[in-house]
Amino acid sequence: MENTKVKKSEDEWKKILTSEEYKVLRKKGTEPPFYGKYVHQTAEGTYVCAGCGNLLFSSEAKFDSGSGWPSFSAAVTSDAVVLKPDNSLFMKRTEVICAQCGGHLGHVFDDGPPSTGRRYCMNSVSLRFVEKK
Repeated sequence: MENTKVKKSEDEWKKILTSEEYKVLRKKGTEPPFYGKYVHQTAEGTYVCAGCGNLLFSSEAKFDSGSGWPSFSAAVTSDAVVLKPDNSLFMKRTEVICAQCGGHLGHVFDDGPPSTGRRYCMNSVSLRFVEKK
């Protein structure tokens, strides 16, 4: 399934996002560890992009990594996110970006659970939770 790309000007993003959302999603910021509202979330449901509503992660893939950020072993589909090399802050990391709006979500690491070996370490402010009904 191909995602429809969301294109907005920086002024349009500033109008629809909170200042925290804008800082993380559009300027590649990071919220402090154990700060986000979804770190300890255990309810069943899905996580969508706070910028555009793109379906990103399922609660079934969420696990407690102890890192201080919501962590997932896999995205809902392979085309939900884009992975991009990130060599900022003198580190080699892989950035996770929303495939639909290009918003910064967090980073993925190869120290996750055995099922995938991946840990998608996301910023709560980049996500919205939709509880299963």
